[in-house]
Order: sequence, then structure tokens, then C-alpha cells
Amino acid sequence: MTDQIWIQTSFHPAFKCGGWAYVRRQGAEASGQAGGARYTTPQRMALTALVAALKGRPPGPVAIQMDDGAVARTAALIAAGRPPQDDAAPTEDLDLWAQLTAALAGRKPAFAIARPSKATPTGFAAAWAELARDKANAQGAFASAIPKPNLAKVPGLLL
Repeated sequence: MTDQIWIQTSFHPAFKCGGWAYVRRQGAEASGQAGGARYTTPQRMALTALVAALKGRPPGPVAIQMDDGAVARTAALIAAGRPPQDDAAPTEDLDLWAQLTAALAGRKPAFAIARPSKATPTGFAAAWAELARDKANAQGAFASAIPKPNLAKVPGLLL
């Protein structure tokens, strides 16, 4: 069975703070994490979430739905062995792009753009990303696991 990952981000332009969250299903097991930072960018939040979601996962196929189309397209090129060149190559957040390149090695990701909708893993991740954004704005950078009892309530997540 293909692993599935749902990633959503939230960014507040006035405060320049952002949050991210992912929900992951591997077989019958679900997990998730949320985090955020001050003085960040939407792209950095999407990259941070994607790197965190892939961290420690075994190689193999994975279906990734995320809300940042530019990051998804560039990550798909990297995974296919065709990193963007010249003007299309990333110029910011190179530390995270390097981590993502390493995390994509040996994987066969299928990327899709997903907008949040209620009662889905995408909507659940979007709510946690907003919560993480607000927490990061008030308290600074953090990352923490989403509690299992919360994950158990997500429709369509568990088999």
C-alpha cells in the first residue's frame, strides 16, 4: 500500500508568521505533526512540513497532497532526477531544499495540489496549521506531534 501524506500551511503576512501541519497514513497507522515560526515565508513553511513528513520514513511510493503548488512541482522534478536549472532553480531556503533532496532519495512521490475541505485529512491539517501559526506568533518556533486521540477523529484517515 502507498503511504499518504496531507500537508497544509498557514501564513499571516502582517505578522510574517507561519504554521504547517501534516497528517500521514502508513498502512493502518496514522501520525501527524504541526509547527510554526516567526519571521518566515510561505515557501519555508511548506518545505519544513514536507521535510518533516518524509523524515524517518522508509523508501517507496508515497502520495503527497499539499497546498503549495510551486514547492510540489519543484519537489517532483527533484524526485524525478531533473532538478530545476537556471532561473527555475530555488534561490532561497537552500538548507531546506538540500534536506528535501536527501529525503526524496529512493522514493517515488506522486504530488497533488490539495485545498482544505471539511471532514478530510486536508481540512484537519489546515486547522492544525492555523493553530500552529498562531502559537508560533505568540511563543516562537516550535514543532510537536499531533495527539493520537485527535488523529483518530479524522474521517477517511484510518482504514
